[in-house]
Amino acid sequence: MPDVFIKNQRFYYPVDFVPRQIGGTWKAPVLWRLKSKSFMYSELEKNISHISQKMLTKTLKEMEADDLIRKLVFAEVPPHTEYSLSEKDKKAVTLIESILNFGLKQMKEAGIDYEQMVKEDVKLKKEKSNGVAADVR
Repeated sequence: MPDVFIKNQRFYYPVDFVPRQIGGTWKAPVLWRLKSKSFMYSELEKNISHISQKMLTKTLKEMEADDLIRKLVFAEVPPHTEYSLSEKDKKAVTLIESILNFGLKQMKEAGIDYEQMVKEDVKLKKEKSNGVAADVR
């Protein structure tokens, strides 16, 4: 298959196109949250705990430019912005769900108990929020 250029980016084959659209550290987490409802910027920022404002803004702009999400600006006092999935991106969520399930299966086969790790992380966060300093790792 020949290489193609789209928006000044080289794509080696069609499979290369998808990861660039929805890949990276933050696009899948944003898509996953938007799968069931619209979010305001501040809600996304709070819901994705490790993302910086700079990266969230960059990610949302890229996704909007690629027509993966919709941005709706409300001209009211105070003004606010909501983000939601485009029709195109609803299909991407199905793909992300498949990748998630495949990843969970691979982790299980590698002897990684993801559910237990999540439980420990939640417990640790709860202890920290209650003022108990405990390091379980």
